[in-house]
Amino acid sequence: MTERLAQHVLVHGATFAAVDAAGDITGVRGSSPDGLFVHDARHLSRWQLTVDGRVPEVLVPSTGADTLRAVLTPRGGRTDPPPYTVFREQAVVDGVFVETLRVTSNRPAPLSVRVGLTVDADFTDQFELRSDYRTYSKTGAVRGRKELEEGGLEFTYRRGEWSSRTSVTALPAPEAVEETGTGARRLVWTLEPPPQGSAEVALRVLAGPHGIPRQRTVPHSPAEAARQLAAEASEFAGDTAATALAAGSPGLGAACRRGLADLASLQVPAVGPDGEEVRVPAAGAPWFQALLGRDALLTSLFLLPYRTGPAAATLAALAATQATEKTQGLVAQPGKIVHEVRHGELAHFGQVPFGRYYGSVDATPLFLVLLGSYTERTGDPALARRLEGHARAAVGWMLDHGGLTSRGYLVYRADEGGLANQNWKDSPGAICSADGSRPSGPVMAAGAQGYAYDALRRTSHLARAVWRDEVYADLLEQAAVDLRDRFQRDFWMPGRSFPALALDGEGGQVDALASDAGHLLWSGLLDKEYGEAVGRRLLEPDFFSGWGVRTLAAGQPAYHPLSYHRGSVWPHDNALIALGLARYGLHDEASRVARALTEAAAADGHRLPEVLAGYSREEYPSPVPYPHACARESRSAAAPLALLTAVGAG
Repeated sequence: MTERLAQHVLVHGATFAAVDAAGDITGVRGSSPDGLFVHDARHLSRWQLTVDGRVPEVLVPSTGADTLRAVLTPRGGRTDPPPYTVFREQAVVDGVFVETLRVTSNRPAPLSVRVGLTVDADFTDQFELRSDYRTYSKTGAVRGRKELEEGGLEFTYRRGEWSSRTSVTALPAPEAVEETGTGARRLVWTLEPPPQGSAEVALRVLAGPHGIPRQRTVPHSPAEAARQLAAEASEFAGDTAATALAAGSPGLGAACRRGLADLASLQVPAVGPDGEEVRVPAAGAPWFQALLGRDALLTSLFLLPYRTGPAAATLAALAATQATEKTQGLVAQPGKIVHEVRHGELAHFGQVPFGRYYGSVDATPLFLVLLGSYTERTGDPALARRLEGHARAAVGWMLDHGGLTSRGYLVYRADEGGLANQNWKDSPGAICSADGSRPSGPVMAAGAQGYAYDALRRTSHLARAVWRDEVYADLLEQAAVDLRDRFQRDFWMPGRSFPALALDGEGGQVDALASDAGHLLWSGLLDKEYGEAVGRRLLEPDFFSGWGVRTLAAGQPAYHPLSYHRGSVWPHDNALIALGLARYGLHDEASRVARALTEAAAADGHRLPEVLAGYSREEYPSPVPYPHACARESRSAAAPLALLTAVGAG
């Protein structure tokens, strides 16, 4: 029989459910907590099935994309086979979890099966469940529960003005609701499937997060949910899949289709500058099912040649949350684009800074890159006109608070209450020298300078072509030229023919050989000779694992194949590299990266993970997963579309 510990995830909008191989939720904490989560709160913390008083065994573990299906049986043997089988189907739609339990008799005689489902909702904030040993005071918090007249339960939570609820209903209604002694409740049914026939229970969980209205259309079964999700995925994808297949790569076409289906389920609600509702790509489940500026911007850029809607929505949402004043604890400064927006209890009460957190050095230039790219792609200047003030404020942040004028580069400093590193490699120790030592003081990360260069050039074009401001356009164009000259003087390491990963507070080179150099190709910051040298270097064996380019070249003391940012392989990082290789005319190298990622995706149903371990194909013939990767990640889901562009179909 299959072990029950494996975790499986269903995602739709701001909702995700993480269950074990049997479809149960046990209330675990740590690196992979299970539960039903909506807007950062756990609305189901227990959902455990028993049959005839015992935990069934897993015959077929939960599998599927939009619908999870598991097959369970009571214990039996060769001489005493199980008298019945339990077929379990589960799905989520934003704010709703639905399940069908079907008990099928395997005998020709009448059968009676007692089904129990232990249910609880602890309303724990996601930040409480992280394995960082932090605790948060929640003075005055009150949990409650009551039985519903139509059968079922409602769980409630209140803390001051904050309130949430979860209702659980079933058809047929449970015949009893039992105490468990742990605060949870057990719903009980006696099912009597006919001889070699079936009996069913349909379950529905409605989450009521604080301040979020109920869904207008609520599915009653996994089948209904699956139809709704399929329709949304089809609408989101449009004819992009056909474009992918036209590229002559069935594997890449399949990865594009899988990625687009995942992206359809990863859209979360946000608000534009005039209060209009938009839906934007969330970063990823389970930990980041929320708007993260950098992630949404890169996802939208990858999709832009095929789908322009996500770019327009992302730009609107980020303009609406752009900082207008300096707020120390949030790392906010006028004109800065938000890094992360959360709606959970701890963010609401200011116990974590991520309600609106601005600890990102690169979201602001990427906002300008996307605005310029969107205008160029669509040929429609309306959005650039509407967001002119926001764009000018973003440029102002780069020049002033960001450091371009005073330091010559975009600069960040470690945030004691938030992120130590504020570029895309934001884990502690990710920005390091080849020996693993960390820079002191302010940090000037290489990749962010490339984004700034591209942002200045694209905004200069908008100023000239859309805003009709020649003086401003000339100023930005000159700032871009000066940045390019400075960068190649200060970051280039002649002995290695490669740019440094960063500069430290004294202007010294942080000399690790890192994949960020490929982002400079994407941005066009390097001269042709330097760019070609970097592109070819990234495909040498210490960088290229056979599944993609490692974040840090192997052989350096800092390298670790199972680290988050110091030797792993990130699909979105590689997508940017492939686009950069194509930009510098290194088309064979770009195709090699695209093939590697396409083959890595094929190993997991054509889905690219958030991150892979850095082991080479010679060390192990299949991609080795990174143990703490997001189950769904928007940048990785969009990466096949970027690869499609890189190999020439975009």
